[in-house]
Amino acid sequence: MYDVQDVTVRERTLRTLIGKWDIRAYTMVLALAGLWVLFSILTGGMFILPRNLSNLFEQSAETAVLAVGMTLVIVCAEIDLSVGSLCGLAGGIAAICQVSFHWNTFLSVLAGLAAGLVAGLWQGWWVAYRRVPSFIVTLGGMLIFRGILIGLTNGTSIAPLSQTFMSISQTYLSNMLGIILGAIAVVLYVLLTIQQRRRRIRLQFPVKPLTSEILVMSGVIILVAAFVFIMNLYSGIPMPVFILIVVAAIFTFIASRTRFGRHLYAIGGNREAARISGIPVKRRVLLVFALSGLLAGLTGVLLVARMGAGTADAGTNYELDAIAACVIGGSSLLGGIGTIPGSIIGALVMGSINNGMSILNAAPFWEYVVPGLVIIVAVWFDMSSKFRTSS
Repeated sequence: MYDVQDVTVRERTLRTLIGKWDIRAYTMVLALAGLWVLFSILTGGMFILPRNLSNLFEQSAETAVLAVGMTLVIVCAEIDLSVGSLCGLAGGIAAICQVSFHWNTFLSVLAGLAAGLVAGLWQGWWVAYRRVPSFIVTLGGMLIFRGILIGLTNGTSIAPLSQTFMSISQTYLSNMLGIILGAIAVVLYVLLTIQQRRRRIRLQFPVKPLTSEILVMSGVIILVAAFVFIMNLYSGIPMPVFILIVVAAIFTFIASRTRFGRHLYAIGGNREAARISGIPVKRRVLLVFALSGLLAGLTGVLLVARMGAGTADAGTNYELDAIAACVIGGSSLLGGIGTIPGSIIGALVMGSINNGMSILNAAPFWEYVVPGLVIIVAVWFDMSSKFRTSS
């Protein structure tokens, strides 16, 4: 039976947890800043040149979009190993639609997104309604989608794409448009923060001290202004980064301010309790995999547009980067914990390590060893924090 009082208590607990992980996200920002300072010193300032930072954000955008969908999956205590192959397949389908069938850019992109959505629904059905572990379903999906992609492309590159298609990933917003969008983002952030604070006070939830709230808002405003300024010093905000910002804003709102989002945290925290509370667990899990597939399709479109061709090996190992970004950003593989801003910061950490080592001309094997060590340390930090809390 649906117990309103129990759900209210659970929602209060979830809101408290979300607030705590927001604080951890701010800590991650400081850690990322420390990483940038380190690479700036080691590279003699090359790392923080506007051109390199623009490339860094652009390269990290694809991983970050995948990580947004992966965060929802991990919060539900599931995993999706197929997003890399699905990303390649969706991008390949979009490229084939344009090159072989001469579809325009809009319909080709739509075909890629639809392919990701359908594949995500198919996997979600196996997980939610056939009770096959997500690890097995998505491991099979990873092989199936890669095989279909190789079959469709015959192992060759699908090109050339139209200039309109490639402009999705190879253009920049004008400086003035970047300033306007930055100002709008700051105003919306301030208004939403004030609205949330008033709601928490009205419901008698704990709130941060006003001074702390103002300091955090000031920090976010400074970060947004610095980001727009640095991007405008080069060529403006890259289009993939703008798409990532839109996607992150939409899914952050869904995860933190809707009943659907609260249901995901409840499912990941205790699935049986969530089911008894009346939450439609199967439908929620199905939808989460569908959204993850849709975002994999979007990443595939961005990837193909950036490369200018669809290839059989597109998206290889992207699933590992997405999972690593989520873990570094504070998501718990046990479920119930994770934020989208944290995962995006995790993607930036991964991108910064790869970018910094490339500038330093580090041997290729370090590009695998260092991120691997970072992931282990991040999980150790997470488990140690939980142990201290439970103690």
